[in-house]
Amino acid sequence: MSHSVSDEVEATELEISSHQFSHHVSDDGLPSFHKVGLPPRQKLYKDLTSTLKETFFADDPLHSFKEQPKATKLILSLQALFPILEWGRHYNLNKFKGDLIAGLTIASLCIPQDIGYAKLANLDPQYGLYSSFVPPLIYALMGSSRDIAIGPVAVVSLLLGTLVQGQVDPTKNMEEYRSLVFTATFFAGITQAALGFLRLGFLIDFLSHAAIVGFMSGAAITIALQQLKGFLGIKNFTKKTDIVSVMHSVWGSVHHGWNWQTILIGSAFLVFLLSAKYISKKRTSLFWVSAIAPLTSVILSTFLVYITHADKHGVQIVKDIKKGINPSSFHHIHFTGELAAKGFRIGAVAGMIALTEATAIGRTFASMKDYQLDGNKEMVALGVMNVAGSMTSCYVATGSFSRSAVNYMAGCHTAASNIVMSGVVLLTLELITPLFKYTPNAILSSIIISAVIGLIDYEAAILIWKIDKLDFLACMGAFFGVVFVSVEIGLLIAVAISFAKILLQVTRPRTAILGNLPRTTIYRNIEQYPDARKVPGMLIVRIDSAIYFSNSNYVRERILRWLTDEDEQLKANDQPKIEFLIVEMSPVTNIDTSGIHALKSYTGASSREGFSSF
Repeated sequence: MSHSVSDEVEATELEISSHQFSHHVSDDGLPSFHKVGLPPRQKLYKDLTSTLKETFFADDPLHSFKEQPKATKLILSLQALFPILEWGRHYNLNKFKGDLIAGLTIASLCIPQDIGYAKLANLDPQYGLYSSFVPPLIYALMGSSRDIAIGPVAVVSLLLGTLVQGQVDPTKNMEEYRSLVFTATFFAGITQAALGFLRLGFLIDFLSHAAIVGFMSGAAITIALQQLKGFLGIKNFTKKTDIVSVMHSVWGSVHHGWNWQTILIGSAFLVFLLSAKYISKKRTSLFWVSAIAPLTSVILSTFLVYITHADKHGVQIVKDIKKGINPSSFHHIHFTGELAAKGFRIGAVAGMIALTEATAIGRTFASMKDYQLDGNKEMVALGVMNVAGSMTSCYVATGSFSRSAVNYMAGCHTAASNIVMSGVVLLTLELITPLFKYTPNAILSSIIISAVIGLIDYEAAILIWKIDKLDFLACMGAFFGVVFVSVEIGLLIAVAISFAKILLQVTRPRTAILGNLPRTTIYRNIEQYPDARKVPGMLIVRIDSAIYFSNSNYVRERILRWLTDEDEQLKANDQPKIEFLIVEMSPVTNIDTSGIHALKSYTGASSREGFSSF
């Protein structure tokens, strides 16, 4: 469909409709035309409600409630809030066996990881275990993913520890530090739940996949570098996270800070852990090898240190881990005052990153098992579990990719595997924690290094480079920001570049000059199709975006500049000048008043230059 624009455009429905045509080819081969009237004008209220519904309720969450009795609506409401009531009705012994095996397997992986991740957050080891006890129970009741394994994760632990440490020094005031951690966790949960209840989950999509790849890869390298303290046995280590400060601290301690026994233990078990991961990757039926390798490493290294008294020769150990289940931390949470404001800022950032990671993991495994994941339900579930966790001495928990992958491969059927894992952690807290006293810190460092290596997705970065150079810039900006400055700066760069890309695409839409493909009636972008030829006496331009106030001037100036350039080129080659300007607007899905004025502007300019525009 094409629009002929007269020299003096009058915006009346009658005149506009008179220029709208549809055509087909008649029996004699000649095109015939007939007028097509405008569609009926939409009422403002109906148009507004339709837009809001599409924005916030695109998935039609109330569809199942239609034409149902009140009792059924109540049941459906409870099932929507607590999905366990839905899948629990069909639960059987076969599913329980799968969930039991998966739960025991991920528990063997999570216990040593939790102890190490707590250190990333500058907390005592038991707080990592606390965070794998209460949050998974809450998630099992409210979560809609069958495969996500809940607990502390490396990136969020490092981010939370770095941000809170910037406000309170844990070495000087550990009590206030923990209070700020619990406050930040509370507000992280509030942020997540609010996004879910208000159906604002689409906001996390503003952080592009490329930026996430770069941020995660940079965070993985930063986390691995931080583990050099425990891996090498260094006592005096920098509190900064950038690679320059870390390497300066490492090489500055080479003559008097490194401990060869620690390095030997750490290196031996790191090789063991990486070998186990390699075996599991090559033969998926042996997935359990990499799952039990961390706990096996902890048991063997602890026994080795105990019988050799290596702790008396400079090998740093975990020492005592507080026994017992989570104590209440409600009285540590600040709801008003300066710490509450700091906790809100830190919690909002940590909560969004945790939400992004969990959503990505959930969608990945949902697509692999071919079931739908409700993003807004996930946000509510994650938010409620972190709010509850903040009151029970937990810090921000989310979906762990390594544990979720093991959970999936172990044959989990439902979120009940999280309940099994939580039960094992409970037994560990009540009975086994004293046995970790002689666990060397080097083992925890080795476990974390082997875990975060998988976050460095170089294949995704290469693919991003091949597809979109601007996306690659966002990826590398986030990566180098994290590695060379700090985690928060890297995150800020990731968000800034993601928004800059959106603004660039909105304000600078794609436009193209079209040419005819020889021996066809097809017109294509002459830059993408070198064989396409311009039509003599015509300039055919295509606009590949809606025209809004933010880009209308650019579209007008771009078309006028093309007209000028083409005219100069034709004069230089002594060719006939342009007589017709054709603007292909099929891709234009919407146009506002600024766009209409822009169309009028270059229509007027074309008439003054002596050619017609269509």
